[in-house]
Formats: sequence, structure tokens, C-alpha cells
Amino acid sequence: MDRSEVFMDGFWHNNTIFAQLLGMCPLLGVTTSAENGFWMGAATVLVLLGSNLVVSLVRGMIPKNVRIPAYITIIAAFVTVVDMAMNAWMHEMYLTLGLFIPLIVVNCAILGRAEAFASKNTAFDSVIDAIGIGAGFTFALVLLGGVREVLGQGELFGFSVFGEGYPDVLMLILPPGAFIALGFILAGVNLINRSLQHRREARKDALSVGSEDKIAVEAL
Repeated sequence: MDRSEVFMDGFWHNNTIFAQLLGMCPLLGVTTSAENGFWMGAATVLVLLGSNLVVSLVRGMIPKNVRIPAYITIIAAFVTVVDMAMNAWMHEMYLTLGLFIPLIVVNCAILGRAEAFASKNTAFDSVIDAIGIGAGFTFALVLLGGVREVLGQGELFGFSVFGEGYPDVLMLILPPGAFIALGFILAGVNLINRSLQHRREARKDALSVGSEDKIAVEAL
């Protein structure tokens, strides 16, 4: 798999939210707005980058029987750094995201990438994987947060979309709205994936038919 495929696999084909349904806690908990989703995703990307890079660099030094505790310790160190940095420089957003920043430690996607990819690949490939996974996770957070913010409050990133007269839709602002919006988003993603799969199959069939015709012409 080349590096562009590594990125696209993490961003879309093996997306943490859309394909694996992991990381549901921050997804449903902080996505009351697109901005909250973006900064939660950014924090996760930084932890992913750091942990993937370090795990890849020290993978040969970690005994197999303690690799999971070692990975968790590495992830926890980067979560602590991100938590303290946000508290120092983005205190209001730090208060908004609250407990969800420390909970990055137990995000299955981060530990899963350390075990499944970073521990078996080079540092550069592990960074590409982290960027793809992190970008896909951030995209899902921003998308869900944006849908809830636009339909629930008539705003996007704090800017009015439908004007001041738009009535707040409380259902979409509250936690049940996250499940409803996510369900429709997942349905849309599945439709897109099916359409892409049909196109790939049609292209493959066309190439197969073209090859057969070329062989037949050459035989004549």
C-alpha cells in the first residue's frame, strides 16, 4: 500500500467514525457546534501524531508482553501535554471540552493504530497514517457538529446562516439530536460508498471487456 492509499484508508475507507464506529463518546458529547468538533479533532490529531511516531521509533525496544501498557503510557503522556497546553493557551475551549480531553487516552482508535500500524511500520508511514486517521476523525466531528449547529441554532462556526429569526431546534442541540443527525450522516456515507463501489465494478467490467476484445482482435 503506497502512502496516498495509507492516508485515504484512514481518512475515508477505514474512517474511525463512519467505518469502525469508534470514538463515539467525544463524537456525541462535544459536537454541539462545528468549532467544538474541530478543536476536539485537533487535540486527537496531535496525540495520534505523537503516539504513532514514538511507538514506531521504539517498537523494537518494547517487550511483546508489555506492549499494550507501554502504548497506553505513551498515549497518556501526549494527552497530558495537549491537556496542559489547551488549559494554558485556550482556556475557554479547554473548559468547554472538559473531561473529553483526558478521555482521549482511552480512545480505541488511537491505541488501535499504535498496535495495528505504528508498531509494524516506519516512522514516516506511521505519521501519514496518523494524519489520515486524525483528519478523518476531525472531519466526522466537524460534519456532525456543523449539521447540529446549522439545523439546531441556524449558525455555523458562530456565524448566522439563516438570520436572527431562526428558531432554535432544541432536539438537535440536546444529546438525542446527536444520535439522530449521526444516523442520517451514516446513511449518506453508506450511499456514497455503494455508489463508489458500483463505479469501481463498472470500470473493472469495462476494462475486462476491453481486454477480451483486444485479445480477440490480436487472435484474428
